[in-house]
Amino acid sequence: MHDTTILLIEVGALLFALGMLGRLGRRIGLSPIPLYLLAGLAFGHGGLVPLSASEEFIEVGAAIGVILLLVMLGLEYSAGELVGNLRAAAPAGVIDALLNALPGAGFALLMGWDWRAALVLAGITWVSSSGVIAKVLGDLGRLGNRETPVILSVLVIEDLAMAFYLPLVTAVLAGVGLIGGAKALGVAVVTVVAVLVVAIRYGKQISTLISAQDAEALLLGVLGLTLFVAGVAEELKVSSAVGAFLVGIAISGPVAHHATQMLSPLRDLFAAVFFVFFGLSTDPAEIPPVLLPALGLAVLTMATKVVTGYLAARRVGIALPGRLRAGLALMPRGEFSIVIAGLAVASGVEPRLAPLATAYVLITVVTGPLLARLPDYQWFKNFVRRRMHPQQAPVLKATD
Repeated sequence: MHDTTILLIEVGALLFALGMLGRLGRRIGLSPIPLYLLAGLAFGHGGLVPLSASEEFIEVGAAIGVILLLVMLGLEYSAGELVGNLRAAAPAGVIDALLNALPGAGFALLMGWDWRAALVLAGITWVSSSGVIAKVLGDLGRLGNRETPVILSVLVIEDLAMAFYLPLVTAVLAGVGLIGGAKALGVAVVTVVAVLVVAIRYGKQISTLISAQDAEALLLGVLGLTLFVAGVAEELKVSSAVGAFLVGIAISGPVAHHATQMLSPLRDLFAAVFFVFFGLSTDPAEIPPVLLPALGLAVLTMATKVVTGYLAARRVGIALPGRLRAGLALMPRGEFSIVIAGLAVASGVEPRLAPLATAYVLITVVTGPLLARLPDYQWFKNFVRRRMHPQQAPVLKATD
């Protein structure tokens, strides 16, 4: 059978299977990300039905998936909003980094891994999944809650921090050492600041250049600009994901709104391929030996995320129920954790890191959205009320 024919059969069957998995996830109230990862494990090396002809095609699709995930995230914010959130939420961002990155680094060292693996695992445990959390907030009807801006501010701080972290870790994993990493970080800082300045001063002109009236021209213009800047950023060792994020920030107004609508189906398609590709690169047989360490790490860092959200919400005067909702919502890890782990896999820094990251993301992305629903249960509300008003506990009823 011709190679192209096999490619079409494999890709077609894979996409159809992903569609069914996504439908299943929505029906049972679960994010499709863990289902896509499981599909990758099933079709990868050591899986049930390895995909050989389409592996290179899926790898390219995965790279586009990361770029689209990040540009769509950038389209949610204007440059002014990003800078404003950065100033207001900076203390919460520092707390977030300390509480969630340090446990990952310490865990790696306890496992006997080197400092490069510790740097990678710190990033994996640090960053929450913006995509999963945004979906959970929408599903639970909390987008208008008082704590939601706090949650989004923490996510923005993390996403912006990735603009500096990813170039650093990329350079370190490439073997250039700390000096080379410092140079890459310097380039990243200059690039990010330059793009933010251009976005703030000339964002309207950039948006005007891309017509929102012609849907075809809008789609091609935004997608072409994003891929071009992502490629240039990758050449500068800043990371294509960060370049795509900054393109999204630079586009604003009606153009950003229409671009979001136009790119959403493409993002969903290639993001699914991205998560599948990470699963493809992991041998399922390697997961059971790291399952218990991954579970322990997940329990520890999900608890530190709850503390992060609690402290961030308390800082702006939100009551106890809102603080708990903020903390529980921040627990899932996803896109960036997989991106960071993918860099480590490509460099071969630590063989056990990929299966550990896969198991870790699966645990947090499955249990996180489920635990985020706890504040909606009556018994949980009664527990919170007793904590807030201990003297009223004897007279509380289930209907209060």
